[in-house]
Amino acid sequence: MSYDEHAHDGGAGAPDAYAGGLRKVARVILLDPEDRILLLHGHEPDDAADDWWFTPGGGLEGDESREQAALRELAEETGITEVELGPVLWRRMCSFPFAGRRWDQDEWYYLARTTQTATRAAALTELERRSVAGARWWTCQELTEAHETVYPTRLAELLRRLLDEGPPATPEVLDTEIVLGLAGLAHNRGTHG
Repeated sequence: MSYDEHAHDGGAGAPDAYAGGLRKVARVILLDPEDRILLLHGHEPDDAADDWWFTPGGGLEGDESREQAALRELAEETGITEVELGPVLWRRMCSFPFAGRRWDQDEWYYLARTTQTATRAAALTELERRSVAGARWWTCQELTEAHETVYPTRLAELLRRLLDEGPPATPEVLDTEIVLGLAGLAHNRGTHG
């Protein structure tokens, strides 16, 4: 997740000035030529043990489109700019505590492909510098077997379906995810996905 998720988002990409309300977020399901997915490793700013993995992305700035936000956030958080941005795969509403406040987000997940696999955080906010510990490419199998917290929580299953069936004809609406407190305590509700 990125600050966005667990702003945890999970972890990365939220502006330090976020003041509440529903935050519009663009996230990226970035795949390399081997179909590995890039995830960022985030944690609470004051507690590195409260950690999780999440997709790159963040909140829209000014009047930018979600597509523009997805590409900007990807460049800022990973340094990757050679990207073929594809369709919106999934949409999700989520709410989670991070850095002493609650984040309520409307997230759109874009498919993207790249041949550029070296990463470097190019322009993290001060909050992101205190809460993003790095990035890693994961195979679908590694993600399925992971014991770490990953956002969205069904990412391994969603990625497997994407790799097997291709992108959905229209964006799939995922269950709303509400994280109550610690990374492992979540309440999910909804009927789609």
